[in-house]
Amino acid sequence: MKYIFYILLFFSLPFVLVSCSSTGNSQGELTGVSGRKSYKQDIPYGMVYIPAGTFIMGGTDQDITSARTALSKQVTIAPFFMDEAEITNNEYRQFVFWVRDSIAAKIIGGEYLIQAEDGTEYINPKKTVVYGSQGKEDNSDALQAMYYQGDDKLLGTNDFDVTKLIYQYTWFDLRSAALKQNIGQPRSSFIRREKVNVYPDTLVWIKDFSYAQNEPMVEQYFSHPAYDDYPVVGVNWRQATAFCNWRTEFNNTYRDKLNKPRRGAMSLPTEAQFEYAARGGRNGTDYPWGGPYIRNSRGCLLANFKPLRGNYIDDGGAYTVHAKSYFPNGYGLYNMSGNVAEWTSSTYNESSFVFTHDMNPNYATVKDLDDLPLPQRRKVIRGGSWKDIGYYLRNSTRTYEYADTAKSYIGFRCVAQVVGRIN
Repeated sequence: MKYIFYILLFFSLPFVLVSCSSTGNSQGELTGVSGRKSYKQDIPYGMVYIPAGTFIMGGTDQDITSARTALSKQVTIAPFFMDEAEITNNEYRQFVFWVRDSIAAKIIGGEYLIQAEDGTEYINPKKTVVYGSQGKEDNSDALQAMYYQGDDKLLGTNDFDVTKLIYQYTWFDLRSAALKQNIGQPRSSFIRREKVNVYPDTLVWIKDFSYAQNEPMVEQYFSHPAYDDYPVVGVNWRQATAFCNWRTEFNNTYRDKLNKPRRGAMSLPTEAQFEYAARGGRNGTDYPWGGPYIRNSRGCLLANFKPLRGNYIDDGGAYTVHAKSYFPNGYGLYNMSGNVAEWTSSTYNESSFVFTHDMNPNYATVKDLDDLPLPQRRKVIRGGSWKDIGYYLRNSTRTYEYADTAKSYIGFRCVAQVVGRIN
């Protein structure tokens, strides 16, 4: 009997192992891996869904100025999500404060850090770093290294040294990895490591305009709560890209804790996505609201720009305005024209409309940005701004700025991938 028991155990063991495996009790049929939950894409907070579609990208026959740089071309765009308004000062401030608190937590250590088994340190999400708040733990002494020192101090106050607010992240350069000449290269050669100072350049309000009294904007625009819901400016392309990376990881870290599938990555829109979204489902129109006029039937201006010869306040704002000012377009997007021009992920090339694909077209230079020649560091900006004339508000108008340049009239918004179905 004992031998019969061992024989039965021997033959039954493989079946037990099979039944406990990830293939499940498939009875020899192809059923897919078991135990995987179904996934429905939810709409990210503050974003709207942009459905897939086909449209004529580029200028009309009347737009002589853009005849050589924005040729008409029919393209198809896959669905995506887009921020309903420009990223505001207060939203960008969340990014800045996260970087600040992360650096402070590393300095203080202890309960503010969690150490993984591999030695990697993470910020403890249940602990808040306190900067000398009354009645709470005071870590000011430990954080002296983060403040301006010596002659850099103003009135003896502890002001954070914004040059130390560095965000570090890595990303995989898929475009370089896909090039035929790079096949066989080690994986590490396509991993890019970035270090970006995240604090906006508040001095752009003086740099951009000679002999203009813009000191109040330098001192208050990013810091004063009155401007919390105004679009952030003084952010270059590198900083805007870093923000998109942080926003992706910030949300996915939360979803990891809940054991939920991750969302698709967030990024700057391509210029094709931006133009398609700006049109709001209308094809062949001049402006997001349709057109061909910048005023409505009552004579009210429909965007924040530079009317006539410079009557800036005629549209309701001398500089930027609230990010949700004016009427949204057909997709529910605010200020796709005017207020601030916006960064895209696309590299500017006068002939890109000729050689890009007609399905999700995008020309993006590869390699590290610092290794590129100057013309390939130009990034497309779209939409026009509060200081631009009406021509730059047109859906098809494209211009550029260098990736490491910050301006008082350039901001950005994010897009996110659509993964699977929409709830």
